[in-house]
Amino acid sequence: MEPVTDFPERFAPGARFQWRGTNAERELEVVSVRPHAARILVRFDGIGDLDAARALAGGDLGVPDEEAVPPPEDFYYHHEVEGWRCEDASGHLLGTAVSLERTAGGALLLVDTGRSEPVPVPFVSPIVVSVDRAAKRVVLDPPEGLMEL
Repeated sequence: MEPVTDFPERFAPGARFQWRGTNAERELEVVSVRPHAARILVRFDGIGDLDAARALAGGDLGVPDEEAVPPPEDFYYHHEVEGWRCEDASGHLLGTAVSLERTAGGALLLVDTGRSEPVPVPFVSPIVVSVDRAAKRVVLDPPEGLMEL
């Protein structure tokens, strides 16, 4: 698997994760783990053959929110921003956050503006003016034309 975490030490024997696929969900427990190039090879309890492992492909592996490592200041989990209000400095609604994606060019906030596709907004200052975790709000100052895509 390709870990997309800032806390890879979580992958240790005995660790429990929640796996979510398109139409299924289950708890998995790590039996063993070892590095393999830029990825890790993980063996889960109850996943004994290649077909069982392939059935997990494309799903997401995570931990319950109550077990998540508290994020450092100015760090936001990708799933955490889902549904947050995105507005401009005057409080005008621009849309709703769909997710926060990591890309080679940096983090992108995907914003549902009601159009066909979410608008990718670079998650950088000065475009991101402020983030209020308690209010579940992101204040944006997008360059002209960005939100009209």
